[in-house]
Amino acid sequence: MTERRYRVLFVGSHPVQYAAPVFREMARRGDLDIQVAYCSLQGAEPGVDAGFGVEVAWDVPLLEGYPWLQVPNRSPWPGSGRFFGLFNPGLWKLVCRGAYDAMEMYTGYRCASFWIVAEAAKARDTPLLFGTDASSLRSRDGNRWKSRVKPHLLSRIFRLADHVFVASVAGKETMLGLGIPEERIAVIPLVVDNEWWSCQAARVDRGAVRRQWGAQEGNPVALFCAKLQPWKRPQDVLRAFATASVPEAHLVYAGEGPLRAGLEIEARSLGVAERVHFLGFLNQSQMPAVYRASDLFVLPSEYDPCPAVVCEAMLCGAPVVLSDQIRGRFDLVQPGKTGFTYPCGDVDALAGIFREILPARERLREMGEAARKRMETCSPRENIDSLVCAVDLATRTTAASNGRRTA
Repeated sequence: MTERRYRVLFVGSHPVQYAAPVFREMARRGDLDIQVAYCSLQGAEPGVDAGFGVEVAWDVPLLEGYPWLQVPNRSPWPGSGRFFGLFNPGLWKLVCRGAYDAMEMYTGYRCASFWIVAEAAKARDTPLLFGTDASSLRSRDGNRWKSRVKPHLLSRIFRLADHVFVASVAGKETMLGLGIPEERIAVIPLVVDNEWWSCQAARVDRGAVRRQWGAQEGNPVALFCAKLQPWKRPQDVLRAFATASVPEAHLVYAGEGPLRAGLEIEARSLGVAERVHFLGFLNQSQMPAVYRASDLFVLPSEYDPCPAVVCEAMLCGAPVVLSDQIRGRFDLVQPGKTGFTYPCGDVDALAGIFREILPARERLREMGEAARKRMETCSPRENIDSLVCAVDLATRTTAASNGRRTA
């Protein structure tokens, strides 16, 4: 904790199930006085998630235990994914009248409201903090023109921040590559509510959940948990599972999306349909049981900057297999100890991991314990400590540049 108490405004596009527990912990600390402002209540209110293709309202508390308010969205076309989808002019007044020590943005720079806050912060000479969970400059769609333009554009955007926060060491390397000075970069790990996940996992009747899938205690279970979308590459897991041909092994898909029908057809054609289970979209409270009843978590994405599901799986005792494109979680996955990595798209390499680890029950158990232990130092506490240090440095730097004294 720092010597003084900082008043910080957090501006978010909408309530997020991963951020709410961190805000609650911040509200309990003596070195922070926080206010959270939301540009919409998507997630807290039911709405169709385009990625899942179903109506989603998270079933864990998103708006409890911390001070928050909603700033009216005046967009004629409200919604995420469009620049004017979030247009909240009331943010200007909130920033200018709030006497905040710093502003932290969680909207992303692709919406109008981000720029309202950025301009207001500069007008008030208040430190502005924002960042990214990205671990490379690679575009999800692979467009070459974006690869050429992004470094120049992002360099200019991130230089607007008094302090840039990233979620991983790979993210820091990306910012350094854009020319952002190292002293203006903070690694603030993207975390989940460790206590909640651990407690929920401890209550799971593992055998009962597995029996619902037709898996006995001795049958190894691999889990894929993500939206069934092309860049997540769920087909790689299915093909590797069939190629590995581990006796009595099961594969579970938790998630929904446009690739589901094709995956079900392919599972039948590969002759493994009886041991492949599609659970569809599951809400937050249902997931601890799924992770705890699985032996291995697999995420083969070709684009997935810093997925929170890795933290969830590890807290529930599942070692993790990642493609080498998920660099933002290399901080957590130690090959051979808490999980494995393999070349993205290499189905044979993934099948080799399945053959090696799925039959090894004792090794899976040991790696699961190591995964749980690794998460002891990747929690909301570390996230907030890093953030407070970044706020402290940003405010002191701003004060020094303006010839002011800090408390």
